[in-house]
Amino acid sequence: MNKTLEQFREVIGRCRELFEHKTADYGTAWRILRPSSITDQLYIKAMRIRSIEEKGEQKVSDPVEAEFTGLVNYSILALVQLEISSDAPLELSLGEAVSLYNAQVEENLRLLQNKNHDYGEAWRQMRISSMTDLILQKLLRIKQIEDNSGATLVSEGVAANYRDIINYAVFCLIKMDEAKQKDS
Repeated sequence: MNKTLEQFREVIGRCRELFEHKTADYGTAWRILRPSSITDQLYIKAMRIRSIEEKGEQKVSDPVEAEFTGLVNYSILALVQLEISSDAPLELSLGEAVSLYNAQVEENLRLLQNKNHDYGEAWRQMRISSMTDLILQKLLRIKQIEDNSGATLVSEGVAANYRDIINYAVFCLIKMDEAKQKDS
């Protein structure tokens, strides 16, 4: 478990660094996005990953790792959008944005620890392609909940699904890092 926490923090550190650089470049333009638009952006990224997995080749040079990083960051942005006041300004300072990002990461870290306690390290035995499918399933669930105006009868809400997407995407990035280390 300690290895997983260390790897999680390392991957999130890379994701956060990209988030910080993009925020420095673009500000918090993402604040204009409604949660459903973020969900669709996540869906596009996950479908590209699945398409490349199925075809065994890619024609756009952006690496698959960048798509998993995007899944992490956009899911965190979605969680921020769900929690931040609707009358909050669109433009946040870099410090405010990073603070909101970090709060979501810490909540996900708690979730990861709880789930790893109950499930063990089961994700380490999973294929990346299976986790891609689970991410897509979570996104379809989120879209259905959004289409139902957030109403569910017995299911977790959208936030829980975004949190699972973050963890699965981080797990995929960890597995990709481990494969690179093994090959070198």
